[in-house]
Formats: sequence, C-alpha cells, structure tokens
Amino acid sequence: MRFPQIQISKTDIQMDYSITKPFQRIQQPQADLSISQPAATVEINTTNARLNINMDQMWRDLGMKPVGEFIKEYAQMGRQEMLKGMSRRMGEGRQMMMSAGKEQGRTTIQNLAKQSHGPERPGPYNIKFIPSIGSVKVNITPGTTDINIQQNEPKIAVKVNKPQMDFTYGKVSGEMMVRPAVQIDVVG
Repeated sequence: MRFPQIQISKTDIQMDYSITKPFQRIQQPQADLSISQPAATVEINTTNARLNINMDQMWRDLGMKPVGEFIKEYAQMGRQEMLKGMSRRMGEGRQMMMSAGKEQGRTTIQNLAKQSHGPERPGPYNIKFIPSIGSVKVNITPGTTDINIQQNEPKIAVKVNKPQMDFTYGKVSGEMMVRPAVQIDVVG
C-alpha cells in the first residue's frame, strides 16, 4: 500500500543590498602661539680705581726741594754752624786763658791753629742710592664693578583652535529580488 507523500520545496530569499560607506574627516588647525621675550635689564655701576704716586721724598733725595724747605734747611744748618763756631771760640778762649802766664807763649796759639786746621782725612766712602729705597710711595685703591641683572619672564599666549569635523552617515538600503516561499505538495 502506498502512502501519500508530502513534498516540500522552498525558495530562499535573495536580497540586493546597496551600501553607502560613512565618511568622516577630522582636521586640527594648528594652535595660535605667540611668544615674546622681553630683554633682560642689565645695570652696571663702576667705581674707578685710584693710583696715587707720591714722589716728594725722591725729589728731596735728588736735591729738588721747594724753596721754603731750602730756606729752612739752610737756616738750620747756619744756626748749627754758628753754635759750633761759638762753642769752638769759647773753648779756644778758655784754653788760652788757662794757659796764659804759664810761659807757653806762642805754643798755645800754634796748638790751637793745628787743632782747627789740621789735615782732613777723607771720610768713609759708601755707595749711596739716589733716590733712596722706598722714597716713591705708591698707593692703589682698587675700583669696583657692580652688575645687576633682572631677567624678564617670557610672555607666552596660546589660543587652541577646536578640531573641524565633517561626518556623513553611512546608509544601507536593500531590495528583495526573490521573495522567500515554501511550497508543500502531496504526492500519491
């Protein structure tokens, strides 16, 4: 015996898709940057050095003195020589007074003459440095230099620009080319 059979046939769906891709563009403009550096302030203060050279003693050693000093010096030397002469004459007078009447007669005066005018011996000879050592006095006052620097901070201004974005959405559209179907047949 034959049983009826069921025959099923089906048709799959067929689609046609149209896809538009999304588009995105991002652009970042550079930031606006402004930098300025003010110059540093430099202040320099100096005090000049001072050099003093005193050559008065050197000129005196060389015999070049002011006229007033020559006058004082020669007046002092004249006074000393005058006092020496007075004391010598007083001594000679006293010697003549003491020896008078002791029958020395002329010998007293001759002895006094020999004492005063005997041969002079040359004095000791030495080397003398003219001008004398240390006669030129040098005094130095050093100068100073003060440097003050005031630095100025740089001035930085930044303006950030926002990014520019352009976006287009994607799109998917579909069309059914073949509709799905199920067909059932009974055979036999």
